[in-house]
Order: sequence, then structure tokens, then C-alpha cells
Amino acid sequence: MTSDNYNPELDENDDELYEHHRFVADKGQQPLRVDKYLMNYIENATRNKIQNAAKDGNIHVNEVPVKSNYKVKPGDVVQVMFEHPPYEFLLTPENIPLDIVHEDDALLVVNKPAGMVVHPGHGNYSGTLINALVYHFDNLPQNSSERPGLVHRIDKDTSGLLVVAKTEQAMTKLSKQFFDKSSEREYVAIVWGNVEEDEGTVEGNIGRHPKNRLQNTVYLGDDEDKGKPAVTHYKVIERLGYVTLVSCKLETGRTHQIRVHMKHIGHTLFNDERYGGERILKGTTFSKYKQFVENCFKVLPRQALHAKTLGFKHPVSGEWMSFDTPIPDDMQQCIEKWRNYAKNQKEFID
Repeated sequence: MTSDNYNPELDENDDELYEHHRFVADKGQQPLRVDKYLMNYIENATRNKIQNAAKDGNIHVNEVPVKSNYKVKPGDVVQVMFEHPPYEFLLTPENIPLDIVHEDDALLVVNKPAGMVVHPGHGNYSGTLINALVYHFDNLPQNSSERPGLVHRIDKDTSGLLVVAKTEQAMTKLSKQFFDKSSEREYVAIVWGNVEEDEGTVEGNIGRHPKNRLQNTVYLGDDEDKGKPAVTHYKVIERLGYVTLVSCKLETGRTHQIRVHMKHIGHTLFNDERYGGERILKGTTFSKYKQFVENCFKVLPRQALHAKTLGFKHPVSGEWMSFDTPIPDDMQQCIEKWRNYAKNQKEFID
């Protein structure tokens, strides 16, 4: 507001709206009702909630409130606005225990359990790693997205190692290492199918899936500018019949990178619901086999991915630091089941 009569005390009574979501419609966007459009973009949203938001004037297109039947066109800027700030910016300290592998004055390394969201976001406003960090540590530095301490992140249902910065200097230097690809990250995954090559590299730009906006996909050739460069190096650890245990080293750190790249080469992660790995993708049609796989899903009710090792130069001393954490029980039990199954199958064939 720019006015000679401006009174800052009136701010508290202003009906200020805060942007919670913002999307720009692609050039090839076909006319589509805004409520249906937002359903494709916002995780856990229902059409009823979106329609109610539109009714209350909270859905804006090109900065103008619209009804839920507005047809989104190419280039439209679609915003979801509310009178309260996004919950992810309301960081409530929560006394959640942390598995701290290493801590010093500059940083800490945390072993995140599967099921814990790294930072608050749509549908997950409490119980996150950030909620725990702001409880246990004061004055953590903000990253470029205003998230305290976070240098990088891993998915909710991926377990494993994360480094957290405790000072501005550590945040700057660690973030630069991840940007320059000089840090080292190794993941262990169970993937569907028998991976033919003992080791290999997957290269392919990763970007949003054009139809399912909750997924990412690989873009190649003329479409590669729709994604960002991504490189994953994989190596077979153990062949377990219809699944394979692999090690994946990241050269880049795109969202869902391992999940997307392994699916791209025909080896979707075991029980990765978002990318179709919760179905039986390899194996027999026998009911006993189906029951065996269902039992494996129960033992490991998430994608089979663990951030096992993490390496980087200490931001103060310059010393190379390397951390390793065991494969968690749920994943280990699943591996044992497949190991026994593969052994019995081999004996039967022999």
C-alpha cells in the first residue's frame, strides 16, 4: 500500500491473502475446469474442498478470483489464496526424538526413519523432521526456501542419512557441495526384475509428469528441456529371483530421482505406490506367489529405498567425513524373505 494516509496499525485488520499454491498452465494446456486442474496438482486435495475454496473467493487466475467452472487456458497463473500463512511456515517445535549419528558445532547427521516427512507441506504440518529440529536446536540457519537447517531432503517413506547445518557458514558450504556434486550419496534399493547388467548409469532429464503431476518422469530428445539433468549410477548387490538388491549413487539430486530412473529402465522400486511398484510386476501367476509378495508388502509397507551412506567435506575443517547406517529392519526382513524364496526356487529348478 502506498498512500500518504497509510497507518501501519491498520495492517492487523486488513484482509490480506497468502499464496498457498501457484501453478502456471503449460503452453499445450487444453481448456479444463479449474477445480479439475487443481486436483491434478495438489496432493490430498478433494474436489469438494477446491470448490468450497473457489466459492469463498480463494481460487485466483491471473490475480482475479474465479468460480470452480472457470476453464484454465495456456499461460494462466492459478493461485490458491487463504487468509492465514501456509502452515509450512508456521514451524511449531515438537519434542520428537532424533537418531543423531554425528553432531558438532557446525552440523549434525541424522538417520531419518521411514514415514517421517522432512519439512511441513500440504497435508503434513506436524511430526516432521523440521518440527523436531526447531525443538532441539536454536537459531538454525535458513536455506533458500526458508527451511531451517535443511541442506537436502529425502522422501517421506525413504529412510536414511541427512546432513543438517547449524551455522550460516555450514549451510553455505554444504549447499555448495551438493550443488557442485562433490558430496557423495549412496542408496540401497530393492527393485522389480532381474537387472541384467552388473552395473550401469542412467542419464535422463527429470521433470513433472505431464498427466500425473504427483509423479516425475524422464524427458529425452526434443523434450529434454522439460526436465533437469539427472545422473544415477547403479550396481547390483544381490540377485533375488524376481527382484534385485541394488546400490544407487547419485550424481545429481532431483526429486524422486532413483525412483524415476529405475522405473525408466524397467525396474520400478519394490512397493513404490506412487510409481506402480505396489503391484506384482515380475513373477508367476501362482496364488502362493501372490500371497508371498503380499506378505513382503506387509513387512515393508513403503518403497524399498534407504539412504545408506553420506560423504562430504566438513565446512570448517575441510576434512572428508563419511557416514554409513545399517539397512533398517523392515527392508532387511523383506530382503531375507526374497533371499529364501530365490534359494528355494533354485533348489526346485536344480
